[in-house]
Amino acid sequence: MAFAVMTLTDAAAGRVSAIVDNAGGDARGIRVGIKKGGCAGMEYAIDMVTEPNPKDDLIEHKGAKVWIAPEAVLYLLGTQMDFEVTTLRSGFTFHNPNQTSACGCGESVELKPADLAALAAQGGAVVQAG
Repeated sequence: MAFAVMTLTDAAAGRVSAIVDNAGGDARGIRVGIKKGGCAGMEYAIDMVTEPNPKDDLIEHKGAKVWIAPEAVLYLLGTQMDFEVTTLRSGFTFHNPNQTSACGCGESVELKPADLAALAAQGGAVVQAG
């Protein structure tokens, strides 16, 4: 049985929908990727999607659409994307089982690729992109 690369909380889906509604025009959702940067080595990258890349994985929840960049899939398997508002900040958060550490400011992370053998042993099958 196949499973989604990443899941969205209701709060994350609501925020994605609000971003798309406020952007107007051709906005269809957001794209989540991983890029090198920050003091821990990697950062989550979020961009607006107007024309989806056919190689991206699509996650939908409550009408919100999030595309996952193919190069990020192994780092995001099993991740839950949330949206949190605190006294000092608001933003997307990622509860990622592949995260091994994070910097003190919380802006960058160290990630390892998901262990596909362990996922298969748990009874899941990886969704193939494209």
